[in-house]
Amino acid sequence: MASPRIVGLCGALTDPSRTRWLADHLVAEVARAGGGSGSVVAILQDCPGLGTTFERQHAPPALEEVLRRIETCDLLVAVTPVYKGSYAGLFKHLIDLLDMKLLDERPVIAAATGNTERHASVIDFHLRPLFSFFGARVLPSGIFVGKNDLDGERRMVPTLQAAVDKAVQQGAVALAERR
Repeated sequence: MASPRIVGLCGALTDPSRTRWLADHLVAEVARAGGGSGSVVAILQDCPGLGTTFERQHAPPALEEVLRRIETCDLLVAVTPVYKGSYAGLFKHLIDLLDMKLLDERPVIAAATGNTERHASVIDFHLRPLFSFFGARVLPSGIFVGKNDLDGERRMVPTLQAAVDKAVQQGAVALAERR
């Protein structure tokens, strides 16, 4: 049997960023724990033509490949920065281009970064409903990284580390169940 494929979707519009770091970290940890392979799709670098593609049939080949990677992965790690209380616009635009039937029952780890703890609600009030609409199975533990949750060396505070560990374990279990 092929090893599970974990795809991270990073909605960051800057690089480097906490959002990109979180996407890379979660994908690597879930791949390690679940015995799979992982890669991250970065909206900033990997989605040429996204902002001008309004219908799937007009997607440039590189964007079409990104969409297929998301639609065929075994587990999706969706990470967005929070802008004015919600997910990034281009992140949502990419999701809008997906075939909604192809995410049915797909496990998703929902994660976000923001400056204030008030932004943590984006996981339960925006990301869960968004992926639930597609029939995806959003895992119970969402991850939020605020500006004080990492130090300058990207070391996590203990509460964030515990949350990441829990989400990674849930991801590994979800991958095992799909085999």
